[in-house]
Amino acid sequence: MKRTWVIGKVDSRFLAQMEALLWLYALPYDPAYPVICFDERPCFLIGDQVEPIALQQGQVRKEHYAYEKLGACALLAAIEPLTGRRLAQVHQQRRKREFTRFCQALAVAYPQAKQMRLVLDNLNTHNASAFYEALPADEAFALAQRFAFYYTPKAASWLNMIEIEFSALARLCLNRRIPTQAQLEAEVLAWVTERHRQQIKIHWQFSIQTARSKFNRHYQQLHVANEKFQKT
Repeated sequence: MKRTWVIGKVDSRFLAQMEALLWLYALPYDPAYPVICFDERPCFLIGDQVEPIALQQGQVRKEHYAYEKLGACALLAAIEPLTGRRLAQVHQQRRKREFTRFCQALAVAYPQAKQMRLVLDNLNTHNASAFYEALPADEAFALAQRFAFYYTPKAASWLNMIEIEFSALARLCLNRRIPTQAQLEAEVLAWVTERHRQQIKIHWQFSIQTARSKFNRHYQQLHVANEKFQKT
């Protein structure tokens, strides 16, 4: 499937953050310093106003066009691309408290890791300050030491591999109406657990070398010597 990239202003900060991530993705697997991609996404709860026609053998399930909006909840999820390990939680909201709880769960899931390299976006809840608002200072400090945060550039969510997982989730699990948070949580977590069991990995192809060629115009605006990376 061809991916559509949406990028913001490509300046020196963008390129520096992008190259830091691409360097990270190219590292060989190290269980002491696992690379984990994290993000959150809203999940809308949708109910039927008219009961769907019962599924019959050889026919597709038929739904009435009318539906009812029943609120929303938040999915917090992470994937370790090189191993296929996954973790997910469903919450009513996505505040600093929920981010802290998720990071605590990651710390439990990776007890042998010296430090987890966590890829995430620039949302104001995604930093160690969340730990200090949810935990006593000693616990917050200890939790913060378990992570090194690597941030995607603004408007460049495509650089976070969890977005590939979310795309699969939308097509294979959230492609129908789910009316309650309890049902959505059960179905999403079952889906994530099965992919975790199968150890479905992500094979990232976009490298620093490719970036320097593809974005060469922007590199040259910063330094003329970057012309040497232009693809001929």
